[in-house]
This record gives sequence, structure tokens and C-alpha cells, in this order.
Amino acid sequence: MRAKVSKAIGDFSMIQKGDKVVVALSGGADSVALLDALNSMKELLDITLYVCHLNHNIRGDEAKRDEDFVVSLCEKLGVELFLRSLNVCDIAQERKESLELCGRFCRYEFFGELSESLGAKIATAHTSSDNVETVLYNEARGTSLNGLCGIKPKRDCIIRPLIYCSREDVERYCDEQSLSYVVDSTNLTDDYTRNNIRHNVVPVLKSINPDLENTVQRMCATLGDVKDYLDKISSKELSGARTDYGYSCEKLLSLDKAVLSNCIFLVAKESSVDVSFRHIELIIEAMKNGGCVDLSAQKRCVCKQGVLRIVDVDTSLSENVDEIPKTPFLESGFAEFVSKEELKNINKKLLTNCINCDIISVDTVIRTRKDGDTFTLSNRNVTKSLKKLFNELKIPAEKRNSVKLVANGNTVLWIEGVGVSKQGRVDKHSFGAYRVKSGG
Repeated sequence: MRAKVSKAIGDFSMIQKGDKVVVALSGGADSVALLDALNSMKELLDITLYVCHLNHNIRGDEAKRDEDFVVSLCEKLGVELFLRSLNVCDIAQERKESLELCGRFCRYEFFGELSESLGAKIATAHTSSDNVETVLYNEARGTSLNGLCGIKPKRDCIIRPLIYCSREDVERYCDEQSLSYVVDSTNLTDDYTRNNIRHNVVPVLKSINPDLENTVQRMCATLGDVKDYLDKISSKELSGARTDYGYSCEKLLSLDKAVLSNCIFLVAKESSVDVSFRHIELIIEAMKNGGCVDLSAQKRCVCKQGVLRIVDVDTSLSENVDEIPKTPFLESGFAEFVSKEELKNINKKLLTNCINCDIISVDTVIRTRKDGDTFTLSNRNVTKSLKKLFNELKIPAEKRNSVKLVANGNTVLWIEGVGVSKQGRVDKHSFGAYRVKSGG
């Protein structure tokens, strides 16, 4: 196992001479094996070793047992320990996150603080077996290319020296070195998704391919190279699409689907949001038609007036219209902005003259009819040509060319005397609306 650790450190340039390295120690077999291996190699590597432990306080007495074990082991090895205790259950409830996700965020916040204060790298005990489970988990829930790349051996201040080692390698090493460790009882049940994958899915795949960990590792490496290349292209395209308020939907939608999807992933990553394949599909739809997509309890993707941006959920509902780029439609004085809160107090009959502001873009114009115009009735899923609609409404022929319209291309959003279309009507997700002023 030490040979695999040494190879991973060399292959990915994880550690340089003189580095400070903090081992994230849970007390389980993986992290105990990692600490022992690095401790045995610290003179050769010329590193200063530390340990950190986060008590999530989820498992009561068992969590305290783990903490005591870590304290005792560090005292025995003479390694400085950084200890933190948090009530993750309360934090998860406050943040509206799952315990798994919240626990992970809390750990990495702790790691980041230690890395900055000590000028150190953080070594986590992720193995090739963990990598298999991560790839399967991401695939099952729907993921981008990034999710199929698995666990990165090195990311920012985080290094993973056990990434070439399987769980069997770790358990064998602990037996050979007579290392004691604690067992997390939650790992023995199928209550968590990852445990279910570990206990029920991986064994079936390993019966087909006993070398599953290495096979998946090679796949991740190949896809990682593809992702790196795609990131270079996407970053360049994002620079060209950047506006004062976000990113141009028009420029992004002109890209190949693979590049567009990766651009969305990178934009979300800028806001520390993980997006699934379904999120990306919804965002692309919102980019085409306007609208919002909730990405988490805290973050929302907003596509309006041809601009894509990620905002905090609270602020996305209360932003001032003055912060939005001006368009010919807004500058015309034809309509006035009505906030989401104000919409609640408007008589339903008057909503017919309110156009969902999420659908308004730089291409929205006020004009009269032209060939090819269509209108979808707001209370029916029926789209008609304006000629047919005007005939049905018995609008005199001599007046038809003077009827005012609001349109995006040939899609008419509002008609004078008729009201708003299905595409333009306000719904519960609307950021606000533009109310046509009396007389237009």
C-alpha cells in the first residue's frame, strides 16, 4: 500500500519537500492507514505532519468515542491535533440541506480554514473504492461530465494519497501493521445512498470485473483529460459571453451542446453550486424562453432579458429593476415595472396587461402586425396566426394594421385590446412584470 501511496504522490505532484500536511482523521480504517503511511514516510518526504478531526455530533456516544480515539492516537504518535465539534443536525436544518451534504460542507470549510492558517495541504483518505461509489452515485442521480470524472486526486489544497488503493488494500495494511481503528455504525446499514451502492451494486459489478477499481480509475483519467480540454474551450467562450450582469444567453445558445452544457456547469461552479444533467436541461430551456431554475435552497439560476446569472434565492425576488440592463422595450416608456409583491395586489382582470418580465429580452419590440406573427391564447393551449385571430375577434380590417403588439420575433406576447399571451403571462415563478400603461 505504501508503494501505491508513493506512486500517487509522485504521479500527481501532491507533496513537495518542506510541505505541511494535515491528515483528515475520522478514526476509520482508511484515515488511520493514511496517517500511518504518511507518518512512516515523513522523513523521506521531508514534511511536517498534523491531524484534524471534526465531530459532527450526529451519532451521540459513538461520535464521542471516535473523537476520544483520535485524541489518543495523536498523543501516541506525537502529532499535533486540530479538533472541532459542530452540531451538524442543527446546521443542516438551518441551511435546508441533507445531513450528508451539510456534513461534507462543514468538513471542507474546516479544511479550508486550516489550510489557510497553517499554509498546509489537507490529505483526505479517499480510496479507489470511494471513487467507484462516487461515479456510480453521480451517474444514478444524473450528472455532467464532471461527475463521471470521479474524485480528483488533487484539487486546490486537497490531496488524496490513497486514490490508487482499494478498500481491500487498506484493510490488509491495517492487519499487517496491527492498526486499531473505529467502525462507523452508519456504514453498516443501507440507509444512506452510498452505503446502498457499496453493499448492493458494487459487488455485482465486481463479479463481472474483479478489477473494477482500476478500470474506473482509468476511465476517470481519460474523461478528466477530455474535461480539462473542454474547460479551456468553455472558459474562452464564457469570457466572450460575459456582460455587466452575467452572461449573454444568445451567445451561449449559439455554442455546440457539449460546450454550452459545460459553460453552465462552470457558471454554477463559480457560485459553489453543483448542477445535475436535469438542472442543465432546465437552464437551457430557461435561456431560450426566460425563467428561473432553483439549484439549491440558497441559489437560483435566473434567465431574463437575454442574460443568465446565478443569484441568491432571497435577493432574486427583491432586486430592483434599475439593476437590470435597459432594453428598447423598457426605454420606450410603454410599460412600467411591477414587483412580485405588487403583483399580489393587482386585480386578476388587470393581469391581462401584465407581461412576465422574465420573457422580456433585448429583442422585445413594440410594433404592429407582420407576416408570420402568432399568438397563443393565455387560457388555452392554442396558437393562431394573427390573421386568423383578428378574424375570429372581428377586428375591422382597416384597424388591424394599427393594433399595437409586444413581440419577440414572430411570437406575440401582448396585443392591444386582447391582452397577454400564454408565453407572456405572469406565474408564481415570475420575478415581476411589465404593466402596459393606460392607452399603451
